Amino acid sequence: MRGGAGRLWPGLVLLAEAQRAQGKISAVIPTLESIISIMLLQAVAAVNTVEEQRARWERKRSRTAKELVETEQKYLEQLDLVTTYFVTILKAKGTLQPAVREAIFGLLESIHCTSQILLLHLERGHLELGLEGFCQKLELYGHYAENLEQAKKTLQEQVKKNKAFCRFKKLQESRPEFLGWQLEDLLPLPLQRLHQYKHLFRDLMENTSPDSVEFQYLAKAVKSVSEVSQWVHSTIRSHENSMQLLRVQKLLKGQKTKVLTPGRWYIQEGWLMVVPTKGEEAKRKMFFLFSDILVATKPCHPLHPLNSDKFSCQAVYPLSQCTVDKVFGHTQSQGGLLSLSFPHKTLLLMSSNQEDINNWYLNLTTAIRQLKASPTFVHQKEYLTEQPVSLRDAHTVQEMCQDF
Repeated sequence: MRGGAGRLWPGLVLLAEAQRAQGKISAVIPTLESIISIMLLQAVAAVNTVEEQRARWERKRSRTAKELVETEQKYLEQLDLVTTYFVTILKAKGTLQPAVREAIFGLLESIHCTSQILLLHLERGHLELGLEGFCQKLELYGHYAENLEQAKKTLQEQVKKNKAFCRFKKLQESRPEFLGWQLEDLLPLPLQRLHQYKHLFRDLMENTSPDSVEFQYLAKAVKSVSEVSQWVHSTIRSHENSMQLLRVQKLLKGQKTKVLTPGRWYIQEGWLMVVPTKGEEAKRKMFFLFSDILVATKPCHPLHPLNSDKFSCQAVYPLSQCTVDKVFGHTQSQGGLLSLSFPHKTLLLMSSNQEDINNWYLNLTTAIRQLKASPTFVHQKEYLTEQPVSLRDAHTVQEMCQDF
């Protein structure tokens, strides 16, 4: 606007001189005054817009700061329930052995102390001091996450076999302060609070002037919390994967096929039709896809006294030697066919469900690509146990899929 006004002003002066020479100066003066008034009003409006935006930021910042304090107070009250009515009393009573007590509650007391200090600074308006000390203790949350599943398991064991602890636990949970919460509900609180920290600190940072000292502390806090959150997420994901591997291992008859291998990740499972050699019928089998292998199984006999609910492993296919092609199923057809090629074998897998075959294709190709890009994966030497299938039989498969 300033540049435009600068260019406009000399022209207006020349126009005024010309009009003055013609005796029309009285008509020009109102025109100049109108333009100047408009320019001033626009400048004032721009200033008002900036001030309004700053005011909105300040209001949002105040609301977020208030929410941070109030939720921290609530969080601390809940931690107090565990440290006061469980940890402190259990130490005095000796109901649990020190190692067992440590296995259940771990770093909870340290996290509780960290929260007390943070809240003290927040209530006094010392955000920088609070964040600085808090960031130095954030690793506690990562280590707490690593021990949480073991803590839950130890707690369940003690509830079952330690009658004195079981009675003590029920008595404490019946206190009105607990509001119906059980100890199992309170143990995951630090991880839930960590997720809240990430959003609250980010909201505060986004509504704080980048030139202020507080912004620098908030930016550091957001970065630190995000890193620890990723650590926690990886820990949880690793535990869930271990549970999936263990589940599949228990589903397989015998111990010949080792599913529980370091570095292996569970991806998918489901029923697919295997297209055999020419002249034979397609066979329905259960497949388990992992990050480095594909396991083909068939259900055990339903009348088997021990393994009626299990699967018998028929083949283990190493993905490091596999290429996948979609023979058909590229369009919105009824299902599709995948061709899995190995050095000495071709496996044809078929499904009548279009979405299902697409998911298998996507997961297989992604697993193979990631496997070849990350040679550090641990692989076992697995051997194929079925006879090769020729691709010349693929042209008959579309009719079979339509009948399936």
